[in-house]
Amino acid sequence: MPEQGKVFFNDRAVRGKWINDTISRHLLVIEELKQIVPEIEHIVQRIVDSLLKGGKVIWMGNGGSAADSQHLAAELVGRFKRDRHPIPSLALTSNMSILTAVANDMGYDSIFSRQMGALCNKEDIVIGISTSGESPNVLEGIRKASSMGACCIGFTGENGGTLRDLVDECILIPSDDTARIQEAHILVGHIICDLIEWEISRDHESSI
Repeated sequence: MPEQGKVFFNDRAVRGKWINDTISRHLLVIEELKQIVPEIEHIVQRIVDSLLKGGKVIWMGNGGSAADSQHLAAELVGRFKRDRHPIPSLALTSNMSILTAVANDMGYDSIFSRQMGALCNKEDIVIGISTSGESPNVLEGIRKASSMGACCIGFTGENGGTLRDLVDECILIPSDDTARIQEAHILVGHIICDLIEWEISRDHESSI
């Protein structure tokens, strides 16, 4: 029988170091976001301008990025911090019947582009989230939205992959660690939602 107390002590020390190291890596990536403040400000302005022209914000992504898409769409339709009119936004990851039907009949790479053809307008903002920048369904969704005249924004990481070259604006997280990229994406998303809400509530509420 192993000495349980000793094993636990050793494991605890290793776990504690690993947790501290992970927090440190997270903070390093978050600190780097200060370098893209101008890009974030510009994206916020583009979204506000779109909303004032009757546009909406459309989100898409896979896995954790699908959850982020739904989360951020909910912040706009519901509320982030302020009471105000709902802001039109949707995530293309939410309707399981559409996703499975399109994937079954046309292929998984078409699950977003097919919806884009039905729901996207040229006044809209389309945000594709892909940590690698190489998710085929996100890329196809962006291509379709771009062909329809919508403003396209990418949330990605490391070198941006193919997504970086397809979008009008790009939030590029300087990391190759998927978890750290996702953590930074949700922070940037919250900042964007907060600023959009503030702008709309402050000056433009009656226009939405």
